[in-house]
Amino acid sequence: MGTHSHHHDYNFNERYEFAGKAKMFSIIAVVLGVAAVAMGLLSGDHVTVERTYANLLLMGYYFTCVCAAGAFFVALQYVTQSAWSAGLVRIPQAMASTLPIAALLLVVIVGLGLSTHNLYHHWHGEGLLDHNSPNYDPIIEGKSAYLNVPFFLSRQVIFLGIYSIFAIILAKLSYKEDLEGGLASYKKSFKLSAIFLVIFGFTTPIWAFDTIMSLEAHWFSTMFGWYNFAAMWVSGICCITIIVVVLKKAGYMNWVNENHLHDLGKLMFGFSIFWTYVWFAQFMLIWYSNIPEETVYFYKRWEPEYKPWFWLSIIINFVSPLLILVDRDAKRKQNVMLFVAILLLAGHWLDYYIMVMPGTVAEHRGFGIIEIGTALGFLGLFIFLVMSKLSKQALVPKNHPFLDESLHHQI
Repeated sequence: MGTHSHHHDYNFNERYEFAGKAKMFSIIAVVLGVAAVAMGLLSGDHVTVERTYANLLLMGYYFTCVCAAGAFFVALQYVTQSAWSAGLVRIPQAMASTLPIAALLLVVIVGLGLSTHNLYHHWHGEGLLDHNSPNYDPIIEGKSAYLNVPFFLSRQVIFLGIYSIFAIILAKLSYKEDLEGGLASYKKSFKLSAIFLVIFGFTTPIWAFDTIMSLEAHWFSTMFGWYNFAAMWVSGICCITIIVVVLKKAGYMNWVNENHLHDLGKLMFGFSIFWTYVWFAQFMLIWYSNIPEETVYFYKRWEPEYKPWFWLSIIINFVSPLLILVDRDAKRKQNVMLFVAILLLAGHWLDYYIMVMPGTVAEHRGFGIIEIGTALGFLGLFIFLVMSKLSKQALVPKNHPFLDESLHHQI
């Protein structure tokens, strides 16, 4: 534990003020998003309505993933007793505190997707389990003990509920530490984080199987959960990086320096490579094991309307961080990190788009206002909720036992 020797150099009661252009942008984005979704749902065109629901699922899942990544980041720092991140931990805490709202939205979207407009028609369709129906599907019948609406929805509620409870408690303990000092809150946070990481590690693959993989219920990949986790983690790191850089440019958080940025850059770089490894392994194992019936997943994504996006995704999410962030100096420059983080967030949106669309929208012929508007709406909501949360507390956990180490972090 440090001696807090240089604390007089910094204002540890500094608070972020969420106002002006940032607040206005977030509100306008939400309004535009609501308008785009309403336009899609009220269009009266079956394919457009289907597309709108698919986009809502895509963005609801993405939003929840990024907030869950915030909770994972906070818990990971406690369990590994990392000192470098103490000065910026308020940012992932704000993301984690937004998780209950994101989770609730996702559950509503999934519920609507099951009831009013069937996103999950591959396993929740008319006559799939009826032996006398022309739609009877023996594969789906074999999976029906797991893939049925009550069990499916209860898994969503239980997993997201547990993640949300841990996220809220960890954030509250950190704020309590600010008021009371001492190590009691830190020790509690350490124990709870260890429990949370075990639960999160075992259940996130199942959550990904349910929410996204079951959109194409005939197909199965044991790599899919880790592929989704890698995308979630990279996106979360990107969001933390963007908020750090934007706050620093606005004159806040002068205790965060290029060394902290460098560590975020290493995580972004390393897990982009990991994402690519899992992305390729999923494809490679099907080829290597000679399972032709599993190639249907990739066959769909090689149809002319998706093939350019398929390749663009790997260029953005692998080639660009590889070429840009391999350099030490690049990871220490605010503008470079901001550019790569924004690029990767767009890239992982595209990655989720390729996961969701081919299995949900059979006659998807179009990319336009609905896609851009829905994404913009959720982006606005994320900014509004996370930055509002961030503005409610001091930007630094002043009684964190490793804060002094974070202030003197150098690599």
